Amino acid sequence: MAAAAAGTGGQALGRSSFSRAASSQTASSSSTASGVKLGPNGAAFVSSGIPDLDRILGGGFLLGSVVMVMEDSDAPHHLLLLRNFMAQGVVHKQPLLFAGPMKEPRAFLGALPAPVASSKEDARQRAIGPGATSDGRASDEGLRIAWQYRKYFGEEKTSHAQHRDNKQEFSNDFDLRKPLERHLLNAQHIECLSTQDVDNLSDLQDRCSTFLSKLPRKDGGTLNAGQIAIQSLCAPQCGYFGKDWDMVSFIRSLKSMVRSSNAVAVITFPYTVLSNSFCKRWQHLADTLLSIKAIPDEDKDLAKLLTGYQDMVGFLHVHKVAQTNSQVPVILEASTFSLKLRKRRSLVLERLNQAPVDGSSGPSSGSSGSCSSSVQGSQLDF
Repeated sequence: MAAAAAGTGGQALGRSSFSRAASSQTASSSSTASGVKLGPNGAAFVSSGIPDLDRILGGGFLLGSVVMVMEDSDAPHHLLLLRNFMAQGVVHKQPLLFAGPMKEPRAFLGALPAPVASSKEDARQRAIGPGATSDGRASDEGLRIAWQYRKYFGEEKTSHAQHRDNKQEFSNDFDLRKPLERHLLNAQHIECLSTQDVDNLSDLQDRCSTFLSKLPRKDGGTLNAGQIAIQSLCAPQCGYFGKDWDMVSFIRSLKSMVRSSNAVAVITFPYTVLSNSFCKRWQHLADTLLSIKAIPDEDKDLAKLLTGYQDMVGFLHVHKVAQTNSQVPVILEASTFSLKLRKRRSLVLERLNQAPVDGSSGPSSGSSGSCSSSVQGSQLDF
């Protein structure tokens, strides 16, 4: 009887300890700061500023990781990713450290986009997905629900609730044609640093160390995330250009500091100015590696190969996705995505869809075309 009671007590103790652990986990989840989303295995994410990219990467940019973006020399599309990332952090009032190869880096903040005012419709379309019917039944149902809500609670409370939901959104749609409000850019938690005419990287490393020391990683409590955005780290206009080992050492140091902090560092770099060996080293040091490729003007071969080619502005390729505390890799549905502008304002990433084969020239040409494509291969991943 005593043993049974002891066993029962042990089971009760085990249940109570489990409930305490679950309650503490719930408490930590409820204390998550705005702009931070908790994932499995204790992972936390901040948004990239592009909802489609967050979905592709399995939640967003992993907190405590270094994200590198390989620039394309033909077009500055990498700035679209960098601006959306910075704008998302500014909207959530996250501390930001920006460094760029210009004399007045704070002027770059004036190009940050503002959140789309009518993002509810875009979010609803993204939630419905491409497989939904287009007969308007979902839209009518949403309108009826909104009308009922407004009838009982009034338009003022409805608009207040919508404003509160927009404020707490993890990822926003941004209007590239509209700049961010100026009072948000004059906040004290935004720091800017110029890398132009700088002989060494010690100043940038010291600024990053001081910035990250204010964002220590803690178990539990509120996650106050921060952002480090570095534009064109190895640009020729930088004074330390050509000091390859110094730049590699800086990236290693930054990666170590970011790993033990509640921050994400995004670095863009023109890989064409680096040698092949050092470019491989940079890619190896990245936790998440992306590359941007501009679309050639009026490429007739691509226009025949891809559907929606006229709406594309570039390609985004995912080379590597960060992961911690897990042995299960992130399995991507594709590695190459088209970069488009929805309504000429919001960035959208879509999988590449192959255009239907034109069989007007006969079956022989179609079969020969398929054989040639299978032999030569393609750089695009469908």
